[in-house]
Amino acid sequence: MPLVVFCGLPYSGKSRRAEQLRVALAAEGRAVSVVDDAAVLGAEDPTVYGDSAREKALRGALRAAVERRLSRQDVVILDSLNYIKGFRYELYCLARAARTPLCLVYCVLPGSLNRGPRVDTEDSRHLNVSVSWQPRAEEGGRPLAAGSRVLKGPQAVDSVVNGRAQAGVPKELEPEETEAPDLTALVTPEFEKSASHVPSAFYPNELLEALTLRFEAPDSRNRWDRPLFTLVGLEEPLPLAEIRAALFENRAPPPHQSTQSQPLASGSFLHQLDQVTRQVLAGLMEAQKSAVPGDLLKLPGITEHLLFTRPLTMAELSRLRRQFISYTKMHPNNENLPQLANMFLQYLSQSLH
Repeated sequence: MPLVVFCGLPYSGKSRRAEQLRVALAAEGRAVSVVDDAAVLGAEDPTVYGDSAREKALRGALRAAVERRLSRQDVVILDSLNYIKGFRYELYCLARAARTPLCLVYCVLPGSLNRGPRVDTEDSRHLNVSVSWQPRAEEGGRPLAAGSRVLKGPQAVDSVVNGRAQAGVPKELEPEETEAPDLTALVTPEFEKSASHVPSAFYPNELLEALTLRFEAPDSRNRWDRPLFTLVGLEEPLPLAEIRAALFENRAPPPHQSTQSQPLASGSFLHQLDQVTRQVLAGLMEAQKSAVPGDLLKLPGITEHLLFTRPLTMAELSRLRRQFISYTKMHPNNENLPQLANMFLQYLSQSLH
C-alpha cells in the first residue's frame, strides 16, 4: 500500500500532522503503520543528528523499517526529518520496487527566518517578522534581558516587526521576567485530541542551525518529491482529500530495471552457459582449419552459421566469449537455455563483421 513521507525541520509539526493522517485513515478502516525515530531508536534522541555516523545508521534503520512494512495491505507513514534528497530518492525507489504510490508532506514554519526554509505568508511579505517556535530562554546563544516581552502561545516566543514590538500584541501581556516557557504551553487543545504524543526531545540551538544549513527542501519538479503537499504552520488544515487521491487513485511509479526482481534461473544456468560457449569456441577453432575465406562455418546441433573471412585466434574469441557471458548473466532466463549456442554464434557473427 502507499507510502507517505513527512519532511521538515524540528518543531514544524510533522508528528502531529502524521498522527492526524493516521487517525483519519484508520477511521476509514485502513491499516496504518507509522515509522519514526523513536520506533527505531527506542526513544527520540536529537543528538543523533549531530553525529554523521549515527545519523547514517539511523537512516539505514528507517529505510529497512519502511521496506519491511511496505505491502499491498498497509499504509506506511514515515515521520522523520527526511531532509536529504538522496534519502528521499531511496524511499522513492522502495515504493517503485513495491509498485505502490507515494506522496511527500512538507511541514514548514510560517515566516521562520532562523529555524528553516522561509515560507512567506500573506501577512509577512511586507513585514520583517522574526518568529521562533522553539521554547527557550536564550536568543542567539545569549540570555534574554529581564523584562523582555514574551508571547505565551503556539504562535511565537519572540516576535519583532521592523525592529519594534509588534503593534498587535495583546495589551494584557505585561512585561515580566523572562523564563523558559513550558513545553505544554505550546500544545493547543486541538492537537491534544489529534495527537497521541507530543515529541519531548529538545534540539539545541547549534544543532538547529546546522540542520537548517544542511536542509535540502523538496522540489515538486523532482519525480521523487511529488506529489508534494506543503503545510505552512499548524493552523492550515490537512488536505485529506488530495492526499487520499494521491495515495489511492494515482498509479504507482513504473518499475525500472534497477528496481525489478531478476527472473528466476536454475542453479546450473551459469555452468551450462560456460560449457556451451566453450564447446562453440572449440568447434569454431576446429572448423576453420579446413575452411577458406567465404565459407560458412557450421557446427553440429546449431542452426546459426558464421561467415569465415579471416583466421580467428583463441584470444579474440575468448574476449568475445567473456563479454557474452557478462551480458547474459545480467539477464538470466531458463527459457534461453536451448538457444544459448545459437545466441552466442549470432553474437560472434555481429561482433566480428
